[in-house]
Amino acid sequence: MDKVRATFEHELKELIDQVLAMGITVMDMLKKATYAFEKEDMHTADEVVRMDDKVDKYNIDIEIKCLQLIATQQPMAKDLRIIASTMRIISDIERMGDYTVDVVKFAKRLMGKPKLESAGDIKKMAGLVEDMLKETLDALTKKDLNMITKMIQDDENVDAALRHMFDAALLEIEKKPLVAREAIYLLLMARYLERIADHITNVGERVYYMETGEMKELHV
Repeated sequence: MDKVRATFEHELKELIDQVLAMGITVMDMLKKATYAFEKEDMHTADEVVRMDDKVDKYNIDIEIKCLQLIATQQPMAKDLRIIASTMRIISDIERMGDYTVDVVKFAKRLMGKPKLESAGDIKKMAGLVEDMLKETLDALTKKDLNMITKMIQDDENVDAALRHMFDAALLEIEKKPLVAREAIYLLLMARYLERIADHITNVGERVYYMETGEMKELHV
């Protein structure tokens, strides 16, 4: 029986390792998307789009693994929480990848266009979102719920940055109506980054549930 348990725990660890790898891939996509926007690097932008296929494959592979564990191991209590939560987590990470592709698509549309003042806020927001994802992945692997608290604080900063960008974009459009299209593209990029942050908070809530057994909304 101990051998069976040891094998199961090893499979659970492998499962979490795959989730971590999936999250790291999305974090790399975010970094590359920010770089592509800042440097107007079309090659890197196209690489981000291709990387989403890798994220989608992780999503399918991990879900299949979860279903196999449920069918063959009949997990109970915390083990079942881990597997069920993992299936929700990978769905959120997959959406993060999709939104990152949306960010980089608008970055491509802005290449060659004059930089607006609010463009600098995109880099700031992307940095905050990357921090949030790193903190959440650390919480998952290290079982450190303090990282979830830090992530929630960063999410509030992302929300504030989005509000600031909205106001700044309106001012730029009022001053220079001809830049309205570019300003709207920047706002869409900011909105997609904010949506990524929302999905990260969802993951944080699932990690919290995995460790405590308590399902609660952490971001209010």
